[in-house]
Amino acid sequence: MVTYMSRPRRKPHQLLAESLKTAKAVAADSIVKADQISRAHKNRLETSGCLTKIISGWYLLTSPDGGDGSTAWYGGFWAFLKHYLNDRFGETEYCISAESSLSLHAGDTTIPKQIVILTKKDSNTAVDLLHGTSILLRTDSKNFPTETESFKGVPIMNLTSSLSRLSPSYFENNPRNIEIVLKLSSLSVPEISRALLRLQNMASAERIIGAYTVIKEESKGKQIFDDLTAAGYTLTPVNPFEKYVPKLSGARFNSPYAGRIRLMWSVMREVVIKTFPRDCGLFSDQSKTIEIILETYVKDAYHSLSIEGYHVTEELIEKIADGKWDPDSLGADKLQMDAMAAKGYSNSFDAVVESIRKILRGSSPGAVLEADLQTWYRELFTPLFKANIIDQEKLVGFRNNQVYITNSKHVPPPKTALLDCMEVFFELLKSEPVASVRAVLGHFIFVYIHPYMDGNGRMGRFILNLMLISGGFNWTIVRVERRKEYMSALEAASTKEDIEPFTTFLLEEMNHWKNKS
Repeated sequence: MVTYMSRPRRKPHQLLAESLKTAKAVAADSIVKADQISRAHKNRLETSGCLTKIISGWYLLTSPDGGDGSTAWYGGFWAFLKHYLNDRFGETEYCISAESSLSLHAGDTTIPKQIVILTKKDSNTAVDLLHGTSILLRTDSKNFPTETESFKGVPIMNLTSSLSRLSPSYFENNPRNIEIVLKLSSLSVPEISRALLRLQNMASAERIIGAYTVIKEESKGKQIFDDLTAAGYTLTPVNPFEKYVPKLSGARFNSPYAGRIRLMWSVMREVVIKTFPRDCGLFSDQSKTIEIILETYVKDAYHSLSIEGYHVTEELIEKIADGKWDPDSLGADKLQMDAMAAKGYSNSFDAVVESIRKILRGSSPGAVLEADLQTWYRELFTPLFKANIIDQEKLVGFRNNQVYITNSKHVPPPKTALLDCMEVFFELLKSEPVASVRAVLGHFIFVYIHPYMDGNGRMGRFILNLMLISGGFNWTIVRVERRKEYMSALEAASTKEDIEPFTTFLLEEMNHWKNKS
C-alpha cells in the first residue's frame, strides 16, 4: 500500500510573502507589468494593498500602510513614464515637450498635473494616471528634436532646444522659470542662435531677445539679434512677459535649484514682511529668555515629535529631560524607536538653546546656524546610532539619495544639487536683515531642500525658533492638532510658490502661544 504525504497548507501570510517575492523579482523601479505575474499573485497583492493599478496592465508596488498611496506614486511617477513609454513607443520614439522639458531645466521638479509627450508614432490621446495626474500623448514627428538628454531615464529636450520651441503662453505663465534658465552659467548664447536658425523660428527669437532685455541682460539678447540679422532675418524683439519684474539682478549660477531658491526668497520675503509684525529686537534679559524657552521644552517636544508620527507622552519626555529614563527597560521595538527619538530631540533641543545663547550675545543668526546645524542633527540621531538602529554614516553630512515627502507633489532637489542649495540657503540667511523673513523662509526653504534623509521637519522648526528669538519673538510651537493645515501650507509654498498661507499659519500659532503665556 502506497501512502501519499499531503503538502502542508500554506498560511495567508506565507502566500503573501511568496507573491511579494515574485513581484519584486520582476518589478523595475517598483513598476510591474501585468503580464509579468500570474493573476493569483496580482489579486493577492492588490487585496493586501501591496499592488496599486496605475492604468490597465501596469501596476505600482506599494506599502499597505502607505496612506492614500500618493507618496509612492509621486516617487514612482518618472519610473512609470520611463517603462510605460519605452514599452509602448521605444526609447527613441518619444520625448517630453518643450514646455515640460524647460520646467525641468529650471529646477521645477514638482510632479505636474499633466505632462505632454511628443511621439513619432500615432498617439493623440490623454491617459489618466493616479492621484489626478495624466499624460497627453501628441504625435509631432515634424518638430521632434534631433537630440535629447535624459531626466530619470525619460528623454527630454536639451535646454537650448526646449527654450527655442516654447509657446508664447509659457513665457506669460512661467516667467520665473525663464529668468532662472537665462541666468544659468551653462546656457550658451551661440547655441541658442544655432537652435533658432535650425528651427527658423524667428517669433521665438523675438521673445527670447525681449526676455533677455527684461532681465537686464541686453548684451546677450543683442548677440542673438546680431547673429540672426547677419543670417538675413529681420527681427522685432517683443516683451514676452505680463508685467514681470525680474528678481535675480546680476546673479548667475551653476544650479537651477540654487537659482530657484534665490528667486523664491526674493519674491516671498515681500509677502512675509507685509504679513508678519515688525521685529522687536533681542530680549534684554538673556537669562529670563533662556528660562522661558526651557519651560516650553516638554510641550514643544510632544507636538514636534507627534507631527512626525512618533507616539510619545509628556511623562516620557519629562523623564528623559530629568535624566530618569532607563533605556534597558524598553521592550517593544516601536516603543524603543519612539523613546530614542524623544531622547534625540532632548539632546538636539539643548544644542539649539546653546545656539540661541550665542545669538543673544550678539552673534549673527545665519552664521550661528551654519556653524551649528550639523551639531543639532548629530544630537537628534545619536541615540539611534548608539542603539544600533542606524549606522554611523547617517550622522554625517547631507543625504546621498533622493528623498520624497509624504503625500507631497514637491520632489526635493537631487543629491547632486544639495551643496549648491545649502550654500545659497546660508548666504540668504546671513544677508537677510529681517528676523521674521529669516524665521518663515528659513523653515520653509530648509524643508523645501530637505537636505537629510530624516529629521528635516524637526530641524526646520528649530530653525524657525532660532530665527524668531533673534527678532525678539517668542518660541513658537506648531501644534499637532493643526498638522493638516501646517502640511497644506507648506505644500502651497512648495508647489505653487505661495508663501502667504504658511506665513499666516505661523503667525496664528505664534499668537496662540503668546496668548497662553
